[in-house]
Amino acid sequence: MPTTAQGDTDVGTPTRILDAAERIVQARGFNAFSYGDVAVELGITTAALHYHYPRKAELGRALITRYTSRFAARLKALDDASGSAQAKLDGYVGIYAQVLAQGKMCLCGMLAAEYLTLSESMQTAVREFFEHNEIWLGQVLEQGKADGSMRFTGEVEDIAKMIISGLEGAMLVSMAYGSVERFMKVAASLLASLH
Repeated sequence: MPTTAQGDTDVGTPTRILDAAERIVQARGFNAFSYGDVAVELGITTAALHYHYPRKAELGRALITRYTSRFAARLKALDDASGSAQAKLDGYVGIYAQVLAQGKMCLCGMLAAEYLTLSESMQTAVREFFEHNEIWLGQVLEQGKADGSMRFTGEVEDIAKMIISGLEGAMLVSMAYGSVERFMKVAASLLASLH
């Protein structure tokens, strides 16, 4: 099995690093974690982290890229289920609720709160996450409008922005109360406004 110059095993280490860093960032934020935190959790040296991710911004960009990819896969699964627009929106809310139930925030929501302190590449990646979600939400809203299950005024793009902003905000405030139920009530009210 190949090893790094630091003696750490290559196989699986980048994934383990991303897993640990993601948990920490979702709970505490990007600026509140260090390579030392990840190294202690994984029982490896900080040199091993720097071998895989030389700079913290590179690790941050890798976190966002992976998170966006996984989120996109969840959205595709909702589409593949061939459900109604409402079922897709309910599933979308469920993704957020599941993360909140684990005592964590949406990774990109957490990073958006620290946006001005992030590297340019991380800022771009955060925006791309939200833009991808807005496009998907817009398609779902178009589906609901076309089949008559949703009646809303305003541009689809604006409603999509309202949904993601509302859910991210509800998640943040609900975290302060440690209440998934609070989040679900806000989400239900938000979605009810579409009918």
